Amino acid sequence: MPRTAAQRAGAEAEERALKHLRRKGRHHCLARNFRTPGGEVDLVTLEGEVLVFVEVRARTRSEYGLPEETVGPRKRQRLQRAARAYLASNPDQGRRRCRFDVVAVDGQGLRWIRDAFQADTGQGT
Repeated sequence: MPRTAAQRAGAEAEERALKHLRRKGRHHCLARNFRTPGGEVDLVTLEGEVLVFVEVRARTRSEYGLPEETVGPRKRQRLQRAARAYLASNPDQGRRRCRFDVVAVDGQGLRWIRDAFQADTGQGT
């Protein structure tokens, strides 16, 4: 259960993102907040036969930039490590094509960025 206002806002953004993905892309949620020592993936979904690792970024104020701009190289590396850990703990998913999406939530709405970046999950994606 989220404790701080920021955690509550993050959980609300993730819920909103998941509802949007289900409505628009027919995503089936396999995991939420998959945590590893090296990183975390907010949502792991299955869209058809594609395994999608989704990073949800939310901002209430725009003076520091758009939420999607916060997914830089370090965050991508952490998502990649978490994706590898997910695949290692779910070997039945290992043969699927993988994709990394970002869902940005702010005062202007929600933006779903499909295939936001390329990463090596070690599974031949």
